[in-house]
Amino acid sequence: MSEAAPYVSSFVLEYAYKRTLGPVLSKFFSGLKAGILLGGRTRDGQVLMPPTEYDPRTGDDLVGMVRVSTVGTITSWTWVSEPGPGHPMEQPFAYGLVRLDGTDSDLLHVILADQDDVVTGARVELSWRPEAERTGTMHDIAGFVLVKVD
Repeated sequence: MSEAAPYVSSFVLEYAYKRTLGPVLSKFFSGLKAGILLGGRTRDGQVLMPPTEYDPRTGDDLVGMVRVSTVGTITSWTWVSEPGPGHPMEQPFAYGLVRLDGTDSDLLHVILADQDDVVTGARVELSWRPEAERTGTMHDIAGFVLVKVD
């Protein structure tokens, strides 16, 4: 008696829906497209950047969105000497945590500077992509450039 060939069937696992951003992230990403940086205010007055849908410490809803500064301080950073296919840049670059003035949390983004110039405590300013290239994503921020201190 011969054995029957195994039955093979193709199957594609997919999700036929897209997640909506919700009220907080919709405002945040719409702001990015318009060149406006919005943080989320908690009940105790802290400003989260980037905003979250709720206060991570208490679980409470945010009480509103506020415009925040585009200038801040590098609180930590790392150098990427060999960028891979998933990185935002093809040449070596720094990822940095930036505490924007008036906010209480750090934003992770690219620091547009040479490795020797990137230091913890350096002042930086946000650099926007050209308005025609903005799509309402984190890529609307080109990165942060060092602020010259006189």
